[in-house]
Amino acid sequence: MKWIILGIAGAMEITWAVAMKYSGGFTQLIPSVITAVSYIASAVFLALALKNLPLGTAYAIWTGIGIIGTSVLGMLLFKETVSLPQWVCIAMIVIGIIGLRLLSSE
Repeated sequence: MKWIILGIAGAMEITWAVAMKYSGGFTQLIPSVITAVSYIASAVFLALALKNLPLGTAYAIWTGIGIIGTSVLGMLLFKETVSLPQWVCIAMIVIGIIGLRLLSSE
């Protein structure tokens, strides 16, 4: 369950970042509200996960989920381009997340 909670925290991390992009610098009400709510939800779910997971592992996975999700959605929603070296770096983050999860004693 602790890993699912951490995954939800990561999903909320992605949500607030994408909503912030849509908010136009907090000039659009609905995306701004979504940003604030999902930001708080992300922190709450991370705090819940940290009750049972090591800080370094949980935080690294949480931020990694955010990096991967926002990178992919940036490409899909905002037509952002990613170079081959950037893809390699994203792949290393994915490998790092998998490694941290597999090597975790939790």
